[in-house]
Amino acid sequence: MIADFFWYLQRLGGIDVVDTLLVAFIFFWLLYLVRGTRAVPLLRGVIFLVVVVVLLSGFIELRALGWLFQRALPALLVAVPVIFQPELRRALEQLGRPGALFGWTAGQREEVEFALSAITEAAEALAQRHLGALIVLERRTGLQEFVESGVTLNAHISSELLLTIFDRHTTLHDGAVIIRDGRVLAAGCVLPLSTAFLADRQLGLRHRAAIGVTEESDAIAVVVSEERGAISIAHNGRIIRNLDAKRLEKVLHAFYQPVFERGWSQRIRQLWRRIVGES
Repeated sequence: MIADFFWYLQRLGGIDVVDTLLVAFIFFWLLYLVRGTRAVPLLRGVIFLVVVVVLLSGFIELRALGWLFQRALPALLVAVPVIFQPELRRALEQLGRPGALFGWTAGQREEVEFALSAITEAAEALAQRHLGALIVLERRTGLQEFVESGVTLNAHISSELLLTIFDRHTTLHDGAVIIRDGRVLAAGCVLPLSTAFLADRQLGLRHRAAIGVTEESDAIAVVVSEERGAISIAHNGRIIRNLDAKRLEKVLHAFYQPVFERGWSQRIRQLWRRIVGES
C-alpha cells in the first residue's frame, strides 16, 4: 500500500495537484459548516470508522470486512444527507445570503452593532435593578425548536423591550429571549440545562440553561443574575462571569465577529481544534 502511494505521488501533475486542492477545500468547507453543532461528534465517529476500515483492508486481507464496507457504502451515502439535513440546509441558506462568502454587508453590520449595543444597555440596567435575564443570540445553528417553546414576538430589538420582558411583573420574565437577525424572535423560551458538573454552586438555572444551549449550538447567551446583579456570557459550553457593560460589549463583538473576516491560518486552527476536540 505504501509503495502504491509513492507510485501515485511520482505521477502527479499540475492538474492533479489543483484537483486535490479543490477536493481538500470542499472537505474543509463541509467541516466548517458543521462546526459547533451536534453533528461534529457524529461526523468525527464516521470519519474514524472509515479510516479504520480502509487501513485494515489495505494492510490486512480482510475480504469479509471489505465486502461489508463496499455494500454499506451506498447506504451510508444515502443516510448522510438525512442525518446532516439541518446542516446541509443551513449551508444552502448561507450560500443564498448576500455576502455569505465575503462577510457581512454594511446593512447587516449595522443591524448587529445596534443589537449588541441594545443588549449591553439592557444587561447593565437589569443588573443595576437586580432583575434576572437570559438573552440568547442565534448564529448559524438554528434554535427553532427552542423558539417554539416560547411566545413568538418577532419584534425589533431595543433595550426598552428587553427591560419590559424581564420585568418581574410580566409573565415572560422567567424564560429566555431568543434573538435572530437583530430581532427579538421569541420570549419565555425553555432551554436545555447543562449536564456538566459546575463547581460553582452560585450558578443557578439561568446559568445552566445558558451553558446548555451553547453546548448544543454556536449561540451566545447573556445572563444577568437576579440575586447578585452580575452579568455573565456563555459561549461554546463555557461561561465568563462578572462582566461590566464595557467588557460585555467587547466580548460580544469578539464572539460575534464573522469568521470570514479573520485570517485563513486562524480559521484552520479553530477548525482543527473543533475536530480533534481541543479546548
